[in-house]
Amino acid sequence: MQDKVIVITGASSGIGEKLAEVAVARGARVVLAARRAPELAEVAARLGEGALAVPTDVTRRADNEALRDQAIARFGQIDAWIANAGRGITRSVAQLTDEDLDEMITMNVKSVLYGVQAVLPHFRERGRGHVIAVSSMLGRIPFVSIRSAYSAAKAALNSLMTSLRLELRQELPGIHVSTVLPGVVATPFGNNARHGGADSRALPNAQPVEDVAAMIIDLIEHPRAELYTRPEMREFAGRYYGAEDVGVLEDQPPFNFIPVRR
Repeated sequence: MQDKVIVITGASSGIGEKLAEVAVARGARVVLAARRAPELAEVAARLGEGALAVPTDVTRRADNEALRDQAIARFGQIDAWIANAGRGITRSVAQLTDEDLDEMITMNVKSVLYGVQAVLPHFRERGRGHVIAVSSMLGRIPFVSIRSAYSAAKAALNSLMTSLRLELRQELPGIHVSTVLPGVVATPFGNNARHGGADSRALPNAQPVEDVAAMIIDLIEHPRAELYTRPEMREFAGRYYGAEDVGVLEDQPPFNFIPVRR
């Protein structure tokens, strides 16, 4: 990890902020991206000279390209690109509007695609690199119905990352592609959901953000295709997709869990 250069989107708070802290503590240099410039600058200032803040709207292709360029201009290279920015939603399928679906796809899928396409030429030139997308367990099993379009967008992201991994596997084995599948993490993520939502920090059994960040940084040192931040979630996915009738499981927890708005 020493002297690796890691780009982290969604770095002004939550998982992204903790990723930056863990990475710098292990000797890496970080390029921090988010729309909230003052908060981003505070994080970078706290981390010292090994951190560069680049205010970025990841839903804009040009911003991702500028982020890449500033990272290379400052540190000379990029070793890993962590696409962590995203946004949730609180709305049932029956209530979804065009705007709801468009924002979920733009924020959770297109933003990652723009980042991948921005950094991939640099990785190709170097013959190595690592793209990590922070997805969600809801993209694997959509067990919270009011997360509807968010779950659908993360499912699309999972497929996109698998396709990228298969695309690069033979031609460029030095470029790793990983998808992270967290469950509920103790961050303000829920507060920022479209149409409001519960504070994720108040939900039962929310995973400490420090644990998730450490696992993702470990992934850079020990690459693999997918990372479930909780082993029980991997077991849950195996049971669900191995079931003769998934509808039987959908009558059981956690499918009947509904986050409370606050």
